[in-house]
Amino acid sequence: MEGRLPDEVLFRIFSFLDASSLLHVAQVNKYWNKVAESEPLWRNLCRRKWSFCTFSHRCPGAQTWKQYFLKQTRQERWMASAKPENFVYKAAVGNLGILGPMAYLSGSGPTMDEEKSIICTVSSKRMLFAWDVQEGTMIWSSPVQQSSIMHLATLPQMHLAFTVDLKGAIKVWNCRDEDTLATLIMSQACLSLEAFLTKDGPFLMVGTCEGDIYTLTVPELKTVSKVNAFKYRVDLLYCSPDKRWIFASGTHECILPKVFFTECLLRPSEGRTPLSLSLPFSSCCRACWAPRRTNRVTLMFQRDALKKTGFTTLDLTTEGTGGRTFIQAREVASFLLPVHMESPIWMGVSDGNTIVFESGPYLFLVSISGHLLQRFEYHDKTICNLWVDSLHVLTTSVDDSLHVYMWEEEGRYPYLRSCCHLEHIGSDQTPSW
Repeated sequence: MEGRLPDEVLFRIFSFLDASSLLHVAQVNKYWNKVAESEPLWRNLCRRKWSFCTFSHRCPGAQTWKQYFLKQTRQERWMASAKPENFVYKAAVGNLGILGPMAYLSGSGPTMDEEKSIICTVSSKRMLFAWDVQEGTMIWSSPVQQSSIMHLATLPQMHLAFTVDLKGAIKVWNCRDEDTLATLIMSQACLSLEAFLTKDGPFLMVGTCEGDIYTLTVPELKTVSKVNAFKYRVDLLYCSPDKRWIFASGTHECILPKVFFTECLLRPSEGRTPLSLSLPFSSCCRACWAPRRTNRVTLMFQRDALKKTGFTTLDLTTEGTGGRTFIQAREVASFLLPVHMESPIWMGVSDGNTIVFESGPYLFLVSISGHLLQRFEYHDKTICNLWVDSLHVLTTSVDDSLHVYMWEEEGRYPYLRSCCHLEHIGSDQTPSW
């Protein structure tokens, strides 16, 4: 231990360690401790495990990447060991109308006391609501809007919600003060919203019925750029976890999805077309970016008159030639579902090598090449919604039952572990596990 390796060499060696090993080597001596505490080492561990994350926004009380990692790990363990009695169930009461789109707004879960977990939802009463998840109570509601709210997006890092109504009115809501920060009336119907935070600040992208994509500042809603992406409507807008790429598509059979280089939409050059690439898969109905491989996207599409559902996974790169930059897409894997299988509506991805989707009352986990890994049959009725993040998979069915799964990281592929099932029996509003 008398010899001392250069900082760069020791840092490189430590970069191959997992969190447990890094904690152990930090106890060897002061010099190793100093290198093992390096922010870049813990940042890389966080981003490998939880995608593109910022501890200051997502984990209150964490001042370093190491603290973020340890807090999140404790929370995962708490969730993994949770029992039915640890969950809170409360029914929404009052004349709320039919609740529609819902989005996460803030908070890190029930083990974090520094900040509440809040969700936003809209209703058929033309109102926006904010709910405290742990207490099961409504925090506030907006005034009744002039037109039905069609789409909802949130920017949890800034406690902002975005709505667009049937008449094309986009609004920014400060969900701490219940204020409307800005309103923009669009001349076209808006069909998709995507809000994201970059190093240059927050932005909102809007897809319209005429195939245009607007990039707007937040919260002012000033136009940064306008791009005519398609001849038909823009139904899908997804920003990659590292904010480098924007996936855009419509469900029309004549539309080929496109991937845009985000920088070209945020910093448009006059007279120059934004850098983009068309992907040769028409009738695209869903797409998901891999949280841990930020240049990998998986598409769900339908093919031929039989409407066979297929999945394809692509890796995107940029290449410079002759002073110009091009986007390239390499197909990693692709497969079609059997004709007899009911076409899924929802999908999600985990590590970039697995896909989860529903079909009727069943949930399937497959590899990106179509190899069946798991099949679950916990629902009696058709699954009507699927929600996937880096920790959980939630499914709900038409009989109002809900099932929770957790991702487990063992072996070549991650797998799902069933956690709990919530359902209503008859007219009883009390959940049954």
